[in-house]
Amino acid sequence: MLLFLLLSACQLQPDMTIKEDWLHYKAKFLASDGRIIDTGNQNVSHSEGQGYGMILAVKNNDKDSFQQIWQWTQTNLQVRKDKLFMWRRRAELPLSDEDPNNATDGDILIAWALLEAATLWSLPDYKKEAKDIMKDIKQKLVDSWDGLPILLPGEYGFKTSDATVINLSYWVFPALHAFKTFDADPVWANLAESGLQFLKRARFGRWQLPPDWLQLNSDRTMFPSKNQRFGYDAIRVPLYLMMAKIDNEALDVLADYWSFYQPYTPAWIALNENTMDSFGASDGISSVREMVLWSSGRKINVDKVTLDDDQDYYSATLLLFSKLTYQQTK
Repeated sequence: MLLFLLLSACQLQPDMTIKEDWLHYKAKFLASDGRIIDTGNQNVSHSEGQGYGMILAVKNNDKDSFQQIWQWTQTNLQVRKDKLFMWRRRAELPLSDEDPNNATDGDILIAWALLEAATLWSLPDYKKEAKDIMKDIKQKLVDSWDGLPILLPGEYGFKTSDATVINLSYWVFPALHAFKTFDADPVWANLAESGLQFLKRARFGRWQLPPDWLQLNSDRTMFPSKNQRFGYDAIRVPLYLMMAKIDNEALDVLADYWSFYQPYTPAWIALNENTMDSFGASDGISSVREMVLWSSGRKINVDKVTLDDDQDYYSATLLLFSKLTYQQTK
């Protein structure tokens, strides 16, 4: 079954293709109990995947699937003493053996999905649940560095006396914009602005790209951390910018990078040395690339990306979000 990503206005059939994609996505990744299965990561489930599934359900006006995904998420991940979510659950392990830490992007995605659902289906309880999550995000996950508010990737494990590690793809700009609408606290607007400031300052390597992980040091310096790449995490940065309709210089930088290597699309590029992936990007990463090239007015050489049975959860998720973004911005 082939589902096409067509990135020119004359080719995209928006309502039909998105609905078909969502049906195929559910068949592949949504278990009968509401669990989104990460097929590229030992079939685990995590708060990020649940959040993405909830967003896709509400964008497709699929109330039953939304409630199914949310019920599993509440029961199996919202098991901490606060309203945040355990970042991962594995089917074969008891709850006591799992890491209780959260993943901030998952918390943000879930809260955003609940707000969208509350509006679409006039369900005020979802709005209350979202605000409870947002309250704990503010209390436990917002910190500061060099005068800028930052998002800790999780409650534990990312901050020492000398440095803090952040992930720029955890700045889910459309969610932060939605939070501003429902909560008058200026923290959301300040976080959105700080994310743009980091994208301006945290640029590395030949192409001046943002890293997957960024270390912020007490002496006000910063450098790529962990894998020291632009890759599987940072690929979401341009997607979130476009979803929030933010015209940022980072999009032009990425368009230059991807245009140079056409028609090849690397899955990642090292920022501190001249090396890159040699196998090529997944269709999901390629779809984000196509969106960036389209938004910058570049010529697109490949106008179709297929969603087939070989794609894993993350690639398929990027593909569907790229299609949604195209619908909203064309």
